[in-house]
This record gives sequence, C-alpha cells and structure tokens, in this order.
Amino acid sequence: MFEKIAVIGAGTMGTGVSSDLLLKGYEVTLVDINQDQLNEARKEIKNVIRMAPLLIKNMKTLDVKTVLNKLTLTTRLSDIKECDFVIENISEKKEAKFKLYEELDLLMNQEVCFGVNTSCISITEVAAHTNRADKIIGIHFMNPVYLKGAVEVIRGFYTSDACIEIVREFLASIQKKAILVNDYPGFVANRISHLFMNEAAYVVQDQVADAKQVDDIFKECYGHSMGPLETADLIGLDVVVDSLNVLYESYQDQKFRCCPLLKKLVSAGCLGKKTGKGFYTYHDFI
Repeated sequence: MFEKIAVIGAGTMGTGVSSDLLLKGYEVTLVDINQDQLNEARKEIKNVIRMAPLLIKNMKTLDVKTVLNKLTLTTRLSDIKECDFVIENISEKKEAKFKLYEELDLLMNQEVCFGVNTSCISITEVAAHTNRADKIIGIHFMNPVYLKGAVEVIRGFYTSDACIEIVREFLASIQKKAILVNDYPGFVANRISHLFMNEAAYVVQDQVADAKQVDDIFKECYGHSMGPLETADLIGLDVVVDSLNVLYESYQDQKFRCCPLLKKLVSAGCLGKKTGKGFYTYHDFI
C-alpha cells in the first residue's frame, strides 16, 4: 500500500483529508499556490491531531510533533513527484481542474492513480485531460473527514477495476468504507444535498423561516445531525454556489438554479464558517 500521499489544495477539504491521513500514519505532502493558506492549514491540522483522540473512541493520544513531522507543506507542484497517490481538492472550477490534471499527468509516474475529490464535476471529463483515464477515480470525502466512516467513490467511464480495488484498499487502511457509484455530475451525495441547501436558502430568502428554524426542522423532525444551512456554511457557500452552477450547466434543469441569496452572501464575502459569517456567525474560525 501507499506510503506518501500528495494532497493538492489546502482549503477546507484538503486540510481535512491531510489531517485524517496523518492521524492514520501516512506521510503527506500538501500543496497550495498560497503560502498563507498552507500556514492556516497547518494550524487546523495541529488542532485536529490534538482533538481527534477526544472525539474518536479508543484512539490513543498522539504526539503532535511526531505526527506533524510527516507533513510537508509546499507551493511547488513538483515536490509531489515521488508520491504514491494523488488526492486533488481544488475549487469546483472546471478550467482550473483540467489545467492541473494536464500538469499532473506529465509530472507523475504513469502508474500513479489520481483521486478527484469533487462534489459535482464529471470524473470522465477530468480523465479526458490525461493520458491515464483508467487511473482517474472520484473520491468524494465528507467533512469533517476524520469523523466520517464512508466515502462516495465514483467510477469514471474508463476507470479500471484495478484502480477501484487500489482505492478500496487505501480507504480501508484509513478505516473508511468505499460506496461505489457511477459518474454523472453531482453523483449521489451532492445531486441530492445541494437541492436541500439551495431550497433551504430560498425558504430563508422568502422569509418563510430563518436559518435556525430550517435547520432545527431537519435535525429535530428528520433526525439529521446537521441542517442544510449549517452544512452549507461548513462546506463554504462559495463552494456550494460553484457546485450548483456545475449542476445547472450539466443538466440544464431549473431545479439547480442557484438561489440569489446564496450569490449575494458570496459576493459579500460571507462564505460560512471559514470566514466567520454565512447563514450563521462564528467566533472560532481560522
């Protein structure tokens, strides 16, 4: 199995994936074009390493310094050349993803598989920008990564059985179940959940209820652990908007038309938990 994992993108998901891999003993090279983002990611990873044993049953307390010694932070993509596996987590913008995969394809050994941590973009479409379409697979982690026991895994049109088996074994090594689905934009999780989040935003916009009332109904009536607007804030409202735009473009279906309130909040810089304000106000953000 792998020893060194490359994680590309030090936003919410990339930081979460890196934290979980480090907790499970892997060496991680985390890449981002923004050094400040990498510095913030290191702080959050350090916090997760400290807190995880308090939240995960039977997990032993870890020496933070020892774990962090397995983390490499870099702004140079070339620093991942010796890694065994790549997990990409950059923004949900097709042009940026396609450009990155063209670069990765030239940089990495031809046997290396690429895990596309996307919520909406077609895995087959990403694979078309490489010469290793059989080794491109969707790995849709959920947040917070270290507390989730399953991952939505997406088979692209050309993804090989061998690649799927490699990913199953890898996920098993970090105590996660692979739930394999087929490749259509949004897959299962986001094709459904983003309808919840988008319509919940419309409910708030139309003054039917405020954000807390909406979320309380989902938690107290349906038994969800988080409401749709809490979830949107956790993901990042900018990411939600980008994903809805991909879904609308892909299906040309009005049900994915992004709520104007979501767009307004993003334009105002209220992106959710990562900026301290979204549908809710947060006082402990990074």
